[in-house]
Amino acid sequence: MVTTSPEPTLAEAVEILSAGSAQVLPAGALGERLALAAAERRPLRVKLGIDPSGSDLTLGHAVVLRKLRQFQDLGHTAVLIVGDFTGMVGDPTGKSVTRSLLSAEQTAANSATYFEQVMRILDPDRTEVRRNSEWLAGMTMTDVIRESSRLTVARLLERDDFSKRFKANQPISLVEFLYPLLQGYDSVAVHADVELGGTDQTYNLLVGRELQKGNGQPQQVVLTVPLLEGLDGVEKMSKSLGNYVAINEPAEMQFGKLMSIPDALVPRYAQLATDLHPREVAALAAEVGAGGPAAGSAKRRLAKEIVALYHGVAAAEAAEAEFNRVHREHAPPSDVPEIALPDGDTVHLPQFLVTASLATSSSEARRLIDDGAIRIDEAVLAKRRYDVPRSELLGRMLRRGKRQAVRCA
Repeated sequence: MVTTSPEPTLAEAVEILSAGSAQVLPAGALGERLALAAAERRPLRVKLGIDPSGSDLTLGHAVVLRKLRQFQDLGHTAVLIVGDFTGMVGDPTGKSVTRSLLSAEQTAANSATYFEQVMRILDPDRTEVRRNSEWLAGMTMTDVIRESSRLTVARLLERDDFSKRFKANQPISLVEFLYPLLQGYDSVAVHADVELGGTDQTYNLLVGRELQKGNGQPQQVVLTVPLLEGLDGVEKMSKSLGNYVAINEPAEMQFGKLMSIPDALVPRYAQLATDLHPREVAALAAEVGAGGPAAGSAKRRLAKEIVALYHGVAAAEAAEAEFNRVHREHAPPSDVPEIALPDGDTVHLPQFLVTASLATSSSEARRLIDDGAIRIDEAVLAKRRYDVPRSELLGRMLRRGKRQAVRCA
């Protein structure tokens, strides 16, 4: 006999959706909107704008997408806005200088890569995909002036990045002033009930409420999520800093990276990067607080939960077994790929590490070498030893830490 879990109550739904959020604005509005949707027997329209950057998705990018998936799992519709038009303007958020603009062709090509990864997290059957060129490209000057009248320059200068640049006499183009207006108008066009975003997007999301009010629509609820720290537990997760976990990485690599995070970060990752219920997250936090073997067990549970999201339960279990083999039995990683060495008597390791996917850039490779993170078989490479004889590498294993390695051929 198959049993199904009962539908969550309104209070439980609010608890699930609010967990891990930075802010829900205005206070109490989420519960009210959920109750209204239930009374009207319709799903909420939950909007998320995506930046057509084309970069690989990391667990940091996935935080807001996982929150959107929670809305879908509760029966609501994700309205995914591909910013093909606003991508040509460029989001000025957090920028100290005016951004260069992208062409329509660039934004279209980038969004295709991004979209493929997004659908590994979202439920395609509950996702409505829109491109904001549908309504923004056809706006007349009269339309732009009408919507612009709903915002003041003083209000725009409330934004921290604009305010700092204005005080420093740095240029702010009118195009950048228009960006919050354009993003906000997306909410009007799709009749958004809720809009999600990172904490750095709070201002833009609130502009959407103002424009909806001016157009006679109910104002959307704004839900922001925190920016996830990287593996170092300090800086925001970033590919450029090398402190990231990409959702497309192999299961073994994901598991190993997650086992390297500080214990104190386990509850935060559990809250922001998994589908665990808030009460399960609290239980993991208690295990971490106990320290010792309990903290280690909690970290393993976290790593398996995250790997299973992107590769399945079997792959997560295999990744744990591989981790044990390498770290407990001190065996080299299995299935080490062979990478052909470049021609010549000497190999410039910073560039070769990039070619072998052991580093994302030559600068990161040099930093890894200087930090003692690169080994030839078991021998740690000396600091600032960037050029190595080809004969010293041929047939041997080049290793980054204990998790990543290639055999030089």
